[in-house]
Amino acid sequence: MRNKIISVICYLVLAPVIGGLLEGVDRKISARMQRRVGPPLLQPFYDVAKLLKKQIISVTNAQSFLLQSYMVFMILTGAMFFAGSDILLCMFVLSTAAMFLYFAANVTSSPYSTIGANRELIQMVSYEPAVLMACVGFYLVDGSFEISKIASSQLSSVLYLPGVFVAFVFILTIKMRKSPFDISTSHHAHQEIVKGITSEMGARNLAVFTITEWYENVFLMGVIGLFIVNENPYSIISAILVILFVYFLEILIDNTSARMKQFKMLEMGWAVALVLAGCNIWVLMLIK
Repeated sequence: MRNKIISVICYLVLAPVIGGLLEGVDRKISARMQRRVGPPLLQPFYDVAKLLKKQIISVTNAQSFLLQSYMVFMILTGAMFFAGSDILLCMFVLSTAAMFLYFAANVTSSPYSTIGANRELIQMVSYEPAVLMACVGFYLVDGSFEISKIASSQLSSVLYLPGVFVAFVFILTIKMRKSPFDISTSHHAHQEIVKGITSEMGARNLAVFTITEWYENVFLMGVIGLFIVNENPYSIISAILVILFVYFLEILIDNTSARMKQFKMLEMGWAVALVLAGCNIWVLMLIK
């Protein structure tokens, strides 16, 4: 019980720090790939600090409440995950957080924000099958949805779930809103709908969204690590290396891919989930 409490506290305190540093690394590597110097590593923290000092700007009072709810449910998702709770329940709470973000963008009545919100909904539909299949895969391998049991298994789950792992890495590009799937919003200046879901988020509301993204990215990297860790303590080192490789891969894809249409994203998300994850689970059910 004490270890779970310590894990939750570490997530609450360290996740925004790690998430901000990862974004700083993302900006720096992206700049180097584009032959630019790029901003300082700590620039994301400077940006958030500046936003928090600005006057509160909100199109509607409901937007602030919905964004705060988005943050609370996202933090709850990560806290449950690192406490070793039920992974299926974690994913359901994650979907609830995403719905609050959708409502926060849609409530403004801005055409740019509304279009971004609708595209965010399509992105959710695109990645949900792979997320659910990952949960099913973990259950078939370890006989439980409990994260603590999955992490303490004799062998890494990825040995049984290579297809599910690849499918989950694929939908990470959608979940993290990176090109070619930066449909609802983008971290780069090439969005034809301005900034999509964040178009009407200003000052502290935008800071809340940014910090919540940091919490979310750390949680997603934690799920990647769950595929790797096992009862061997040294597997944690392997998990960290895999997480760093996957994060770099996402940056590489983001900087080398052109945006695609939203329904093409939907087709690819479902196709990868059904072919890779679905076949992997089917084979696993036959041999178990």
